[in-house]
Amino acid sequence: MRKTILSTLILVLLLVTNTMYSQINKSNQKVIDKIKKYLIASEKNGLNGAVLIAKGNDILLNEGYGMANKEQQIKNTPQTVFKVGSVTKQFTAAAILKLEEQGKLKVEDFITKYFKDVPEDKKTINIHQLLTHTAGFVHDIGETDFDNIPTDEYFRRALTSKLLFKAGLKHEYTNVGYSLLARIIELASGQTYEAYLRENLFKPAGMYYTGYVLPNWSNLSIANGYIYNVINKGTSLDIHKKEGMVSWCLKGNGGIHSTQNDMYKWYQALISGKVLSKKSIEKLTKPYVLEYEGETSYYAYGWAIFKTVRGTKTVTHDGSDGTFFYDFRWFPEENITILYATNSYTRSNGEIPWIVDKMLFDVDYTPKEIKADFMTALFEFTKKFNGNQSDLTREVKSKFSKQLTSPSYLNRLSSIYARNNRMDIALPMAELNTILFPKNDNIWDTMGEIYYKNSYIDKAIKAYQKAINLNPKNTNAIAMVKKLQEKN
Repeated sequence: MRKTILSTLILVLLLVTNTMYSQINKSNQKVIDKIKKYLIASEKNGLNGAVLIAKGNDILLNEGYGMANKEQQIKNTPQTVFKVGSVTKQFTAAAILKLEEQGKLKVEDFITKYFKDVPEDKKTINIHQLLTHTAGFVHDIGETDFDNIPTDEYFRRALTSKLLFKAGLKHEYTNVGYSLLARIIELASGQTYEAYLRENLFKPAGMYYTGYVLPNWSNLSIANGYIYNVINKGTSLDIHKKEGMVSWCLKGNGGIHSTQNDMYKWYQALISGKVLSKKSIEKLTKPYVLEYEGETSYYAYGWAIFKTVRGTKTVTHDGSDGTFFYDFRWFPEENITILYATNSYTRSNGEIPWIVDKMLFDVDYTPKEIKADFMTALFEFTKKFNGNQSDLTREVKSKFSKQLTSPSYLNRLSSIYARNNRMDIALPMAELNTILFPKNDNIWDTMGEIYYKNSYIDKAIKAYQKAINLNPKNTNAIAMVKKLQEKN
């Protein structure tokens, strides 16, 4: 998620006219008041989350917006617990460098030092390449973040997977590489991944509310995730507690939870040398490899690096599971950080950290209010609708005809409802989509999946066959037709 959001928005920010930039300090209350006003106005159009802005040891803004729990009317605050997503990766990178300081590993170490039976094509992969996403591993292993794949099996799959390219040739973002790093942390330290981070990073920084399962969050509000600000998906912490573990599909690459206050303490630890030496911080934030060909952002160790329009350095990373979104922005030369968390990600509110960034440094910039998300309106209407499926289809077609310009809207809607076992909505919305966009193989593929989940096997086969007729290379539809015909 980090690369899709970051790559599309960096260019926009860099092309902004380099006008007059404000000198940020604690007395510049006008700028902060303007940002506060903008964020408060954004609440009515879907902002649920928290924003912190600091200059060194001075917090300029630290507020919560919207709800952590809509059902119980619990508001977001700086002490609300949010998922930070792939911002977890910079914690993993910091832990590797801490182990290097402790003499327990070197970033030049080959992975053969930590894993047995490494295939020939991976024997020269080193820790540095894992940190910079240049090892060539696939993006993910497993179907979800919560697949309970045994430790030995997960790393057997990782190490026997086909490399996307020869190690060291280029950058390709991968969660698998950071799960390998998490395992290396365990093997080098003799502790679990989370225990090592807690003892060597979080406690020294004063961060007692950051982790997967070890923190005591009993007195804090844990934000529920709301799909498009409507569908309550709860919190993944419940899954970790139920399973009694964190899946290797997630460990080290994402899923850590924290508060804004704790994440600010982490920023303070980074700039003060409380946790890592100056030499290690330089290694952590050095731009090693171009992220995307033709662009201007580089990858360091768990961080992306690029220049602002002011010519200053940005150290940043974001992360998302599609519902939670976190953005950590650090401007070391200006001694500024912006921390943004939301528990109801949409395209509109995902732009807020960029907008706050621009407002902070450009006194003349006044942004437009974020737009209410169309998908949010669609979800709200369908969730609250009182009537039969035929009525729902008719009303959606009538009410949203001008906005339904792409098959992706109803495809997303029906898929999410299907995953949440709301087939009473998923089925008619998927059928409507095939009427509106009959020549799109992807929506027929979704239609087949929803028929299958409803045990309408004959209809599912016909839908999948329609997808194949439209696109003979639709591998999922081909596989499903074969599977269903064998069952019949």
